[in-house]
Amino acid sequence: MPINYNADNKTFTLHTRNSTYQFQVDKLGFLLHLYYGPKSQGVMDWVLAFADRGFSGSPYDAGENRTYSLDYLPQEFPMQGTGDYRSPLLVVRNGAGTFGCDLRYKGYEIVDGKYSLEGLPAVYDDEKNSQTLKIYLEGQRFHVTLLYGVLPEIDIITRAAILENFSDEVITVEKFQTACLDFTHGKFDLITFHGRHMMERQFDRRELHHGSSIIVSRRGMSSHQYNPFMILADHEANETSGNCWAMQFVYSGGFKAEAELDQFNQTRWQIGMAEEKFSYSLKPGEKLIAPEVIMTFSDEGLQKLSHNLHTCIRKNICRGKYRDITRPVILNSWEAFYFKFDGKKILELAEQAKLLGVDMLVLDDGWFGKRDDDNSGLGDWTTNEKKLGCSLSELVEKVNSLGLKFGLWVEPEMINEDSNLYREHPDWALTVPGKSPVRCRQQLVLDFSRSEVREYLYNSLCKILDTCNIEYLKWDFNRSIADVYSRVEEDQGKVLYDYILGLYDFLEKLTANYPNVLIEGCAGGGGRFDAGMLYYTPQIWCSDNTDAIERLFIHYGTSFAYPMSTISAHVSACPNHQTGRSVSLKTRYVSALTGAFGYELNPAILSDDEKNEIREQIRDYKANSELINDGKYYRLSFDENLSAWEYLSLDGNSALVCAVIIANKGNMPTVYITPRGLLPGEFYREKYTGKVYASDALMNIGLPLNKPSGDYESYVFKFERVKN
Repeated sequence: MPINYNADNKTFTLHTRNSTYQFQVDKLGFLLHLYYGPKSQGVMDWVLAFADRGFSGSPYDAGENRTYSLDYLPQEFPMQGTGDYRSPLLVVRNGAGTFGCDLRYKGYEIVDGKYSLEGLPAVYDDEKNSQTLKIYLEGQRFHVTLLYGVLPEIDIITRAAILENFSDEVITVEKFQTACLDFTHGKFDLITFHGRHMMERQFDRRELHHGSSIIVSRRGMSSHQYNPFMILADHEANETSGNCWAMQFVYSGGFKAEAELDQFNQTRWQIGMAEEKFSYSLKPGEKLIAPEVIMTFSDEGLQKLSHNLHTCIRKNICRGKYRDITRPVILNSWEAFYFKFDGKKILELAEQAKLLGVDMLVLDDGWFGKRDDDNSGLGDWTTNEKKLGCSLSELVEKVNSLGLKFGLWVEPEMINEDSNLYREHPDWALTVPGKSPVRCRQQLVLDFSRSEVREYLYNSLCKILDTCNIEYLKWDFNRSIADVYSRVEEDQGKVLYDYILGLYDFLEKLTANYPNVLIEGCAGGGGRFDAGMLYYTPQIWCSDNTDAIERLFIHYGTSFAYPMSTISAHVSACPNHQTGRSVSLKTRYVSALTGAFGYELNPAILSDDEKNEIREQIRDYKANSELINDGKYYRLSFDENLSAWEYLSLDGNSALVCAVIIANKGNMPTVYITPRGLLPGEFYREKYTGKVYASDALMNIGLPLNKPSGDYESYVFKFERVKN
């Protein structure tokens, strides 16, 4: 069984196909972490080393035993107030204003299946191969239930926690993070993914030194600046070898992740909700849930680590109709017209899209309210019929009559001061009394912690969806949250957490009532690209930066945690609207070869040759879409000179290999790329040339790329196993 309990030494062992996780209940009732690594047997409590260490205090009930201190022992759920001065997961203040936690083990339960979380996204298991471990901890005023989910076949372990106040007074949770791993020794690198708007998830690897390495989002969302995902790796670990661990937060709000190398060369690694603007009061009987963390381990390098996460996200986070099917090829109106369109232009764009072989036309920002620029109209989700020259339903019918699906851009969480909704309900915006609000893009944030706000917006969207044949929504979120104040909440430290719960509640209702509508997440591009949003939106607009070359860097970083099927990437106009760079139509296509493919341009201004090339691109994409959506993804090469990647079918019979020369240099050496994962001892035929290659040689010495004929040359190879 995946979860085992040894009553003789009070040890819990969690097994997956290739890993083992183990912790122990000690004599004082604390949980001591023992092991997370390659699959192993036995009890590993010999890893614990006890010593009398100066300035490391002991719990009172340790008596005269000075060798016992939680200041250095590896723990499963460290809390403030136990004599551990490292960063805790839990900080609680009681009704008298004093701090201090002392939770002890009270019992456990093992159940078949994967736990779920009330109001929060979490990994699910339709195959019923999982198990759940519940650990019960109790203190004087509250208790905590630790939840562990084990999906053994995909090497995934999840963690969550629930805190419940059983006292007769109000307590306040000042910090409640979900998971940590304590390593008693080892030298590690920390891999994180930083960025900014239009340059998200940039790979960063650095050696851990004494002190804390922290990434945090204080923006009310997971953010462009840091992704709620990190990797801890041995120094020598690379794509195909070495030990590495991953933590991925299933939450779309602010977060904090930290790795601390302590005074005794031990490493504590943790992730959970951010502490800033969080101070959550609980009345007697109330509870608080720490969102889920996905963990996985690989002793075969970063490649295997990513494969584990990709499988989990694709099959156990994403849901609904579009989880397993090819998404429609989209033409979005944004870079074609921005706000400067009318109904006639949209229909002309639809006609062009149909001639190219596009599946769906998406009408982006500017179709509603008083919305001819980004200074007004947000909140007024009624069609601007004067601008369109007809109702939205009539426009949709006209587009559908061409044989195209119809999609629509919305931004329900936002409001402009110049809107009817704000004039009627200014208190619905998050603003601080007596203080002028912080504006961003001339918009404020609606208080999604309030049910009446959500209900109004939900009904507004339903009126549109119930009267129009809309099959796609692009759900945008174009600013960070700065002013945190809800008019109906006494405890302002609860607002940001309850906001995210409100967002999830809204999306859960929307996806349940409109299961045939594909929702694409967006937050100024990739500002909320996280596993929490993917639970409701199976694809996310990866970045507002559509430059084909910069997208290579963004896709590279994104690929460590997220499968390509979740990345929405489009071929855009050239010169690029963000960078001014000019790149061939072919290379723009190769760069955009992900699971959610489309275009951001106006076909009317293209040449006949370019239109024919796009038709061929769409045919080629559809021929390879199943491989891209479901296949294993390999990062073959990435640096300032070359980006190369591969999609491999699960049976190993087909492979799609792509490459882009980033830097073309004079008299440059021949560049080789080496595919991975092909079946050994087999032969593969390359589709476009007809050449046959021995798989072992191809994976060993690689495939030479033809000399680039210009800047940003791109290459695509399709290999099919030659069957006897």
